Amino acid sequence: MGRARARGPYAKTPARRAEIVRAARDSFAENGYTKASLRDIAERAGITHAGLLHHFRNKEELLAEVLADRDAEEWQHGLEQVDAPDQLAPYLAELIRHHQNAPELMRLWIELAAAASRPDHPAHSYFVERYERGRTEFAEGCRGKDARGSLREGVSPESAAVLFHAVLNGLQLQWVLDQDLDIVGPVTDFVRLLFDHDDDRA
Repeated sequence: MGRARARGPYAKTPARRAEIVRAARDSFAENGYTKASLRDIAERAGITHAGLLHHFRNKEELLAEVLADRDAEEWQHGLEQVDAPDQLAPYLAELIRHHQNAPELMRLWIELAAAASRPDHPAHSYFVERYERGRTEFAEGCRGKDARGSLREGVSPESAAVLFHAVLNGLQLQWVLDQDLDIVGPVTDFVRLLFDHDDDRA
């Protein structure tokens, strides 16, 4: 006989986990992390509180999954939208505006990234690997045929990758502190400074 499959709200399926993560993202965005409750998230996902705990042990684990899921979506979208240097600034402007529509999620991401700097934090390895992958992919993109010769003279692909993440994350932190601050303009200027354009050499 084959192994019996789990059924009902306790079935630990990717689809059910995805529903819970979407519900948690909505709850965190609307209520903030502190005020959002696991019972509210479970109700939004259409399962019991006990059913949610079958998939996620606590709210911190669920937050990490929400942010990782958002990262994965944005990573895939970026790969689809950007395949040349001149497409980077418009994409980043769109990404920042998207983040600004959910400032609580931006704040939670910053807080979790800082907390994960501790080696014993559950999300430490995730963030280390995330930044390593991001730097590698960005540096490789700078070496691609469409970017070859575009990177500002004297700037290595590796340095460009580190600078890119520092500027993007730093600007979003500044915006969380002061939401009247324009950060779309500065990120566009940064990309213009990072990559050499024909009009700069005219």
